Amino acid sequence: MQTFDYNNVQLLPEKCIIKSRKEADTTIKFGPHTFKLPVVPANMQTVIDENLATWLASNDYFYVMHRFQPAERLDFVKSMHRKKLFASISVGIKDSEYKFIDELKDAKESPEYITIDVAHGHSDFVIKMIHYIKDNLPETFLIVGNLGTPDAVREIERAGADATKIGIGPGKACITKYKTGFGTGGWQLSALKWCSKVATKPMIADGGIRTNGDLAKSIKFGASMIMIGSMFAGHLESPGEIVEKDGKKFKQYWGSASAKQKGARHNVEGRQLLIPYRGKINDTLTEMQEDLQSAISYAGGKDLMALRKVNYVLVDSID
Repeated sequence: MQTFDYNNVQLLPEKCIIKSRKEADTTIKFGPHTFKLPVVPANMQTVIDENLATWLASNDYFYVMHRFQPAERLDFVKSMHRKKLFASISVGIKDSEYKFIDELKDAKESPEYITIDVAHGHSDFVIKMIHYIKDNLPETFLIVGNLGTPDAVREIERAGADATKIGIGPGKACITKYKTGFGTGGWQLSALKWCSKVATKPMIADGGIRTNGDLAKSIKFGASMIMIGSMFAGHLESPGEIVEKDGKKFKQYWGSASAKQKGARHNVEGRQLLIPYRGKINDTLTEMQEDLQSAISYAGGKDLMALRKVNYVLVDSID
């Protein structure tokens, strides 16, 4: 199998058919809603919190709330619905999560989106949770991850997932490939291409994004949505603490499988980093939109799906 990653791919331009890049449409329908951009901040404690989730939902951006404050999730769903905003939450597969699904059902609070968020989503226990959610909250758009192979995508879709999340350890804070020898780190983009061959439902590309150009590449190889961690972690609105070092501002960022997140040094597959402070998240989202509009113009189309049709070349590495 030919393997490559984001820094090995350059997309090839097609004849432009729009007069201005501003004419290019970057919106994406994902589940029951349409969003301004095909990007979503990672559901990590240093990337998303309720305040940012509210801002994103109010401004037509997708979000997935993390699962690391489990007792607050029901109130979060109620709060979002009181504001007439969509609710998008994460769950795990522990026994207590079944009780939480029961609580949502009893309260008649069905989140518009639920993400089953585990490091290795190709699992009998994940499939059991898929069936339970679909039986009790059938209206919920169910995202399941993380996966890294076509076999996993086939089985998880067949179990009832409405979308899958692709990426085993390619993120900046992930050390899965070093700790276990497994994962898509270093070949995430070709793993996405591989999985897209069998996927019949939307995929979220999760991890490995380092530049705005990587968004276009993700869409080319099959992603409907792109989940971003480190590039979203350094903003004013991000929940990580601001740290000053050598006269420069940074924000704390750590992986969901890090010792910091777990509060213990067992089965650690993540690390803690400092991310340069990036100002307001709206500025970054605007830049992403403008760069995607430019990418669509180079693709010779008017919307994101034009990116699926372009050709590409492989290079040793892009600086």
